[in-house]
Amino acid sequence: MKDADVSKQIQQMIKFIRQEAEEKANEISVTAEEEFNIEKLQLLEAEKKKIKQEYERKSKQIDVRRKIEYSMQLNASRIKVLQAQDDTVNSMKEASRKALSRLANDKKVYRKLLRDLILQGLVRMREPSVIIRCRESDKKIIESLIEECKKDYMDKMRLQQPPRITIDERVYLPPPKNGNAADSLEPFCNGGVVMASEDGKIVLENTLDARLDIRKRLLG
Repeated sequence: MKDADVSKQIQQMIKFIRQEAEEKANEISVTAEEEFNIEKLQLLEAEKKKIKQEYERKSKQIDVRRKIEYSMQLNASRIKVLQAQDDTVNSMKEASRKALSRLANDKKVYRKLLRDLILQGLVRMREPSVIIRCRESDKKIIESLIEECKKDYMDKMRLQQPPRITIDERVYLPPPKNGNAADSLEPFCNGGVVMASEDGKIVLENTLDARLDIRKRLLG
């Protein structure tokens, strides 16, 4: 074989090897780029997912914090409303007590009120013998009312025999509050009576203060 032919074959082989190497290099480059793009997308997706999770976590935290703050504000508002209601009720109650105290000073009106309270107690208890406990300052008024109350009771209930009514002279109801001792914890009574059956099994508190408390409960 001539040197020219040998040289030509060598050149062809070199060209073939170079072409194959270039194709292989291109293939490797394309594969690497594809893998890089895939990995880049995976990293982007992972980062997006991480950011989304972090956003959702913070959103939940904000939502929980808002709910807690709203609940605290709502409770604070409720407490203020309840406190205002309580203050109003106590103020009205105190004003009513003062009005009752003034009522007891009007002898004509108070006498009629005591008569009505005793008659009401007799009708509700329907006992043949009743004991009345009153303030010591009201004893004389009630003594003067006993016969009237007996008659009123007999007429109202259509009875022939009057009930036996006695005043408890051993224990009296306490006096009203002193104006200078409004916050005192001592017991007090603005007027009215407490009535009991002779055996003590039935007790009816018909004081002005008890009636005021009943009205307060009914009004809420």
